[in-house]
Amino acid sequence: MAAPDHTPTETSDIRAEAKGTAPTPLSVLDLVTVGAGHTATESLRTAVELSRLAEARGFHRYWVAEHHSMPGVASSSPAVILAHLAAHTTRIRLGSGGVMLPNHAPLVIAEQFGTLEAMAPGRVDLGLGRAPGTDGATAAALRRSDRLNEGADDFPQQLAELTRFLDDDFPDGHPYARIHAVPGPVQATSPGGVQSPHRPPVWLLGSSGFSARLAGTLGLPFAFAHHFSAQNTVPALDLYRESFRPSAVLDEPYALIGVSALATDDEKEARRQIMAAALNMVRLRTGRPGLVPTPEEAEAYDFSPMEREFVDSWNTNVIHGGADEVRSGLDDLQKRTGADELMLTANAHSGAVRLRSYELIADAYGLPA
Repeated sequence: MAAPDHTPTETSDIRAEAKGTAPTPLSVLDLVTVGAGHTATESLRTAVELSRLAEARGFHRYWVAEHHSMPGVASSSPAVILAHLAAHTTRIRLGSGGVMLPNHAPLVIAEQFGTLEAMAPGRVDLGLGRAPGTDGATAAALRRSDRLNEGADDFPQQLAELTRFLDDDFPDGHPYARIHAVPGPVQATSPGGVQSPHRPPVWLLGSSGFSARLAGTLGLPFAFAHHFSAQNTVPALDLYRESFRPSAVLDEPYALIGVSALATDDEKEARRQIMAAALNMVRLRTGRPGLVPTPEEAEAYDFSPMEREFVDSWNTNVIHGGADEVRSGLDDLQKRTGADELMLTANAHSGAVRLRSYELIADAYGLPA
């Protein structure tokens, strides 16, 4: 089967220009967090508000991340959420940060994101990770298998299969040559068919060197999870750049980093909010996941010495405070890492605090009002 006559991805689908005085394009990573006393419905409404705010203020893209079996995170189905956000926005790029490829059949992902591309032509990103996005037991339930390492080890092969489905270009004789992801390029080859020349660009996500090297070797854009693996950021970005080989997608490396950043009108309030988010992480890391606690609950919590050490380490990598302080921290981080784009995630108990944070950061950089 000959490859369809279409352009899979254009560089313009990946690269962006900085707005205002920001050192790089700014984007949003939303975990759709659910705070104590709130519902998932409220959090999803906040996601709509935030996506529209981000679009209005000049943030470049808005990604949601796949997590499972975590009461405080309502983003278990990125494709469903992105479809909802597509109906409420018109320009901002929407994507997954990411979909955990080993949890799904590649054909299913190709169909889901082909559908999203049909809903929001030219503004859908497909970010892929190789971690489960949850604990081992939940991953086994998702995959119907307890051979979890096998899924991670097969990531390059799964990625190649997914790309073939997205481009509809399995070679003749391949078992899947007559299988097509729809919506997709096959519609352009059908009698009377007309199909968009675009398909969602694939990004590789990572928190270590594996995906950095793979993204570089394949000439794909790379997103690094600085917000929970800060010590590996510079080595991973260096590895990505050193491994990079020009491709039809990119002629030069393009790397964004996820950054925890929270701006508030009162610097003390920023500290209260990040302590609540840190307590949430303590509970998650110790097998007690729950809703994001209130700042008052975090203030009353008696942290053990080990928990206090974890919290201090975790909060070191959260850029927080007043708008000017957060802007300065983001500027310094970009200089230190050379990241091409900063994707900000605001972890706080309430949606109102998160919305206000992005407003303050946009104001600090003079983004469009």
